[in-house]
Amino acid sequence: MTRILIIGGHGKVALLTERLLADRGDEVDAVIRNPEHAEAVRAAGANAVLADIEQLDVDGLAELIAGHDAVVWSAGAGGGNPERTYAVDRDAAIRSMRAAEQVGVRRYVMVSYFGSPDRVEPDTSPFRHYAAAKAAADRELAGSELAWTILGPSTLENGPGTGLIDTTAGRSGAVDRADVAAVIAETLAQPATIGRTIRFNRGSTPIADALV
Repeated sequence: MTRILIIGGHGKVALLTERLLADRGDEVDAVIRNPEHAEAVRAAGANAVLADIEQLDVDGLAELIAGHDAVVWSAGAGGGNPERTYAVDRDAAIRSMRAAEQVGVRRYVMVSYFGSPDRVEPDTSPFRHYAAAKAAADRELAGSELAWTILGPSTLENGPGTGLIDTTAGRSGAVDRADVAAVIAETLAQPATIGRTIRFNRGSTPIADALV
């Protein structure tokens, strides 16, 4: 049995991922800030862990991460507030990487987006803070000693999932959240994904084959 910590455990993709991991026999701890979200997390088969990652330092995050086999970062500030975007998507994410290194939990999967870390937004774009924060976090992870994978899904949709993706496209398209969850689960099981940034759209290749 693998023990997996999902940071940002109440997100739509995270909840779908928790169910997939729990169904295959993994033990999943899902970090949430709002206690009202605990019931949904438990319904997805995960253990709810209450913590405010924005406020925790490296040592505090290390306490959360210790004892797990892998970390999945699926947290985000949700956009809108530049200060919180940098505080969560960049600073807290980077602290979690250092915390994972501190306690020897090497496997780390970052859920990012298709354009990171190369997408540069104009100063007038409301997306620029998110893009900059994710790029900084992704570069930090790629330069770390962790056994990392950065996942870059394209525009998220709420379809049922097809189980098929395209990891070769040069431009962002769309992908169902259900398939993103399946990619996360398969990434954790596939050593071949370590040390890679994997951008993907909905496609025609089975997920397991596309990640090899």
